This record gives sequence, C-alpha cells and structure tokens, in this order.
Amino acid sequence: MQLNTALNRFITIARLEGISFLLLLFIAMPLKYAADIPEAVKYTGWAHGILFILYFVSLLEVRTTENWSLKKTALAAAASVLPFGTFVFEKKML
Repeated sequence: MQLNTALNRFITIARLEGISFLLLLFIAMPLKYAADIPEAVKYTGWAHGILFILYFVSLLEVRTTENWSLKKTALAAAASVLPFGTFVFEKKML
C-alpha cells in the first residue's frame, strides 16, 4: 500500500494504532500485573500514545481531503478507544 494519499496514511496508522492497543491490553498489561514487568506497559504505552496522536492527526487530514461527514469522523474517533475498533471501522466504513 502506498502512503501517498491521506486515506492510505490513515488506514496504515489506524492498523498500527489498533495493533498497539491490543498489545497494550492483552500482552503488556498482563505482563505488568501477573509477571511484575512494568516495562512492558511503559514502552508499549509510549508507542501506543504516539500512534494514538498520529491517528487523530491523520483522521483530521482525511476528513478534510475525503470530505468525510461529521458522523463518519465521530465513528472513527470512537473506534480508536475500543479494542478491535479500528479494524471494525475499516471493514465497515471503508
């Protein structure tokens, strides 16, 4: 996939953000609390935080370039805080 359009960048960032969220929830958090390895959350959390910010920056860009409605933009925003949400959003809306 080429990253030369706002939509392609958004899709790529959304996938990475979704993966980082799942890693944080299902791998890093259990490692922190079950195995007493807090570094897992520290580093995964930083990566996820950066991707989360990039997700919203790219969402604003794609909203402008692709003329997304407020409803579609709000659904994309809501998808970012739900486990598997970005993947479901991509499948249903794009």
